Amino acid sequence: MLIEKKLEEKGIKLATPGAPKFSYVSIKQYGDLLYTSGHDCQSNGALIYQGTLGKELTIEQGREAAKQCIINIFSSLKAHLGDLDRIDECIKLLGFVQSTNEFKNQPQVMNGASDFLIEILGEKGKHARSAIGTNTLPFDTPVEIELILKIKPE
Repeated sequence: MLIEKKLEEKGIKLATPGAPKFSYVSIKQYGDLLYTSGHDCQSNGALIYQGTLGKELTIEQGREAAKQCIINIFSSLKAHLGDLDRIDECIKLLGFVQSTNEFKNQPQVMNGASDFLIEILGEKGKHARSAIGTNTLPFDTPVEIELILKIKPE
């Protein structure tokens, strides 16, 4: 329970995720790989930010939203695995940033997620990454993130 202890020491309490509202699963396992669906920046049932980077939101707010996406992914992983210490390493992060055409700082926004993964998982949190700008995301969420992770056998 070392990962959960690190989260707890940072004052982060993982939520119990609800069932997806649409036709998908939150996590798909294939062998020792986990593929997460896109997670947004909700906390207590509401987005912590809504809007577009480069218009309503700052890079720092985008970084906080990206970090919250990872916290939500950890919640889904906890529900799926039972023990977050089964995470062996993070392979890939795919991040989408709702942004204006002029906004070119998607990588800085995604650093909020990447830095947090490395902070919690250490070297195992280092990953390949794509940071994609898009004009719209569901429900006006500013950031959506999915991960591919390798897990240890039970």
